[in-house]
Amino acid sequence: MSDTFRDTVTRDPGRELAREVLIHGPIARGELGRRLGLSPASLTRLSRPFLDHGILVEAQERQDGVVGRPVKPLDVRVDAQRMLGVKITGERVFGVVTDLRATVGVSAAAPLAAHGVDDVLDSIQQVMDALDAHDVAAIGASVGGKVTGSSLVVRAPFLDWHDIDLGTAIEDRFGRPATVENDVVALTAAEQWFGHARGIDNFSVVTIGAGVGYGLVVHGRQVISSDTGLGLGGHFPLDPTGPLCADGHRGCSSAMLSIPSMCASAGVGLGRAVDYDELLALAAEGNAVARQVVDTSGRALGRLIAASANLAMVETVVLSGEGIGLLDVAEDAVRAAVQADRDPDALPVDIRPTDSDFTAWARGAAAVAIQSGFGLIPSAA
Repeated sequence: MSDTFRDTVTRDPGRELAREVLIHGPIARGELGRRLGLSPASLTRLSRPFLDHGILVEAQERQDGVVGRPVKPLDVRVDAQRMLGVKITGERVFGVVTDLRATVGVSAAAPLAAHGVDDVLDSIQQVMDALDAHDVAAIGASVGGKVTGSSLVVRAPFLDWHDIDLGTAIEDRFGRPATVENDVVALTAAEQWFGHARGIDNFSVVTIGAGVGYGLVVHGRQVISSDTGLGLGGHFPLDPTGPLCADGHRGCSSAMLSIPSMCASAGVGLGRAVDYDELLALAAEGNAVARQVVDTSGRALGRLIAASANLAMVETVVLSGEGIGLLDVAEDAVRAAVQADRDPDALPVDIRPTDSDFTAWARGAAAVAIQSGFGLIPSAA
């Protein structure tokens, strides 16, 4: 059954409380009670297990209003636990260790020898060793594909996986609670809770890299459906004269914006193979072929951003993925296309780029581990 609007945290009063403190803390108990509709007694009862476990703390006393009495806001003790987040691609495993607000401390990567489950676990082990991450409280893993139950990878094309219970395999191997999620879902959660969209109730996420991803948050909740993880945002039509994607769609977002497709288009014009960094560098230097490819993709990206803002009625679009260096080289083309596809009276679209490496993806995996970790605290309900 589809959850059209689903929090990335199970609906539970205690975990909702911890979520609000995590996102908005330090926060006064009165404000927290108003946000959650809780009485002072319920607030005290629900917060007690998190205080006892050292996850929540009372922050420095402050005045409640101009003439109000002093209060001690609740906050998260960010160093109470460390989390490991890993992003699994078809070639490598990227990992980060974070605190409880998904602040990245250290990062590392390890190659994949092959695509078997044991190969992936071996690479995660290498990342853990490199990061000295054997004391982490939990492990979050993200993959490009469809994931259910925070554990089962139903389909992951880059790994050629079907129905692989990765969460259980990680827990059995490393003896730590594990949460597995689609990579765009995880990244969107991280941006909502801790990142460029923190405090924003309505926004979308567009990712470009090996593929094209799309995430959406409406009224403070991420939109999740039964088809999440199938990469449907990668097939949005953008250019009727563009190249074909691997599935035969002409000018779709994957054909116009994925790194392999852009490099292939440039390679035809240049008469030789070219990687993404070189493509962007050649475009910046004024190479005519590279410039045409990059500007064409820039216009397509602008159209996708505008479509996201128009159809979902959001004003903020977070741009992420290892391919967002495109924005640096083709920003004029991107913004011109956004403006061309917007009503002239509409508010400007706030485009917020993240890091262009895999750190953002791995941080997203850590974020879902943090969210799931709240469920490990005994409930006071």
